Amino acid sequence: MIELNLDLISVGITAAGIGILGFTIFFNNTRSITNTTFLAFSLITIVWSIANYLQYQPSTPATGLWTVRIITFFGVWHALVFFTLCYVFPDAQAKLPKIFFYALVPIASVTALLTLTPLVFSRVTQLSPEGVVVGIENGPAIALFGILSIALIVAGIGTLLRKAYVKSGHERHQIALMGLGTFITFVCIVSFNLVLPAAFNNPRFLPLSAVFIFPFVACTAYAIVRYKLFDVKVLATEILSFFLSVATLLQVLFAGSAIELLFRLSIFVLVLMFSILMVRSVIKEVRQRELIEKQEKELEDINRQQESLLHFISHEVKGYLTKSEAAFAAIFAGDYGEVQPKLHDMSGMALADVRKGVDTVIDILDASNLRRGTVSFKRDTFDLVAAIEEIVRDLQAEAKARGLELTFEKPVTGAYMYIGDEDKLRRHVIRNLVDNSVKYTLKGFVRVQLARTPNLMRITISDSGVGITPEDMKHLFTEGGKGAESIKVNVHSTGYGLFIAKTIVEGHGGKIWAESEGKDKGARFIVELPILSA
Repeated sequence: MIELNLDLISVGITAAGIGILGFTIFFNNTRSITNTTFLAFSLITIVWSIANYLQYQPSTPATGLWTVRIITFFGVWHALVFFTLCYVFPDAQAKLPKIFFYALVPIASVTALLTLTPLVFSRVTQLSPEGVVVGIENGPAIALFGILSIALIVAGIGTLLRKAYVKSGHERHQIALMGLGTFITFVCIVSFNLVLPAAFNNPRFLPLSAVFIFPFVACTAYAIVRYKLFDVKVLATEILSFFLSVATLLQVLFAGSAIELLFRLSIFVLVLMFSILMVRSVIKEVRQRELIEKQEKELEDINRQQESLLHFISHEVKGYLTKSEAAFAAIFAGDYGEVQPKLHDMSGMALADVRKGVDTVIDILDASNLRRGTVSFKRDTFDLVAAIEEIVRDLQAEAKARGLELTFEKPVTGAYMYIGDEDKLRRHVIRNLVDNSVKYTLKGFVRVQLARTPNLMRITISDSGVGITPEDMKHLFTEGGKGAESIKVNVHSTGYGLFIAKTIVEGHGGKIWAESEGKDKGARFIVELPILSA
């Protein structure tokens, strides 16, 4: 029993490995004709190997005869699929010739059916003392089986050699790997299944033909995935599945009865099926991840192209607007002489609109540059109090025109010298936040406060304006983000201002956020900037 089980373990482990490899390669690309043919070859190899093992186990003459017939039946298909694999390998898409379907397949089918009749094997002539078939009478069609099988195998090897000669690069390396597996398998079969039994009368390894075919299967599988960067996660799952199957199969070694042996083999088959499904699931997950990564890369490329186009268009528009600004400014200032009052007023309004357009284009360009990481920050030392005072003073006229009280609660004591990019902090952060509060406050006040701790400066802009709803709060500080309520008040908002402010503040290592109790309840914008050493 121990010897029988050891042989069975060897065949079972090999069959498990071939099965897992076959399904792994197939699930790796189910549309590949090479992968599909490889799976077919793996499955036929498993069935043929099991039948070959059973041939050398004790049996009756009738059982032994049918076992031999089944071996030859699958042997025909084994040879045919081997030739097919050599023909299509390593292409994912390959068209088989018409002669394959209209001549070769019909001949193989007839030959395979004949192997199940007395025309190939008539009867068992001799059993060994252990009940193993050692003599069998051949039928008249045995020659057809032999010629067809040998011809298919030789044609397959010849096809591989031809491809190795005409192919180049990684395809030649793949064919070389497959050829290496073929050579190892051929040497093993000749040595253990021909030389040992014939020359040394040692048939010990005849039941282990599956073990000798494994090098070909393994090398071919490796050749298929070698140049496709086979995922480590899939490989790890495949190894785990193999060891699970082997661990289950080892239990067969300790089977004490035929029923127990059958039960444990059934468990092994279930574990093997589960392992194959697990490998399939992991491959599917990996493919989905690869698809997502590919789509993300494509999206990044598209975004990069859009940014480049936006940058180009914005620069062009900025150039035209700048020229228009200069022309309207000259007319408004009287550089071309005195003009009619209507023309003077029109040029003033046009100048204001053009300047708004220039500011919008600059905002878009700045946002694009900040997102691309092409903006550097200066380290200037400047007075933060003086900067805020100047900005508040510049916006006082607009605030008064709206009937608003704009104040700056200047700190009484303390030094407020800050090291950072003065221009960007002034223009894109402080001025932008105060200007927004003025624009979004219909009545009441806008208050600017400045405070400091040992580690940071804190700027707070509070207003009694339209407030921020929870829904609009989600869109603040996002590129192009505009709230549903805020856009009703400022229809010219680009949605880039707060995004630029946030990027600049974070570029200084700081934080910026907004607080509001809801619609029509005002808002507070807080900026915290860390105090940097000189």
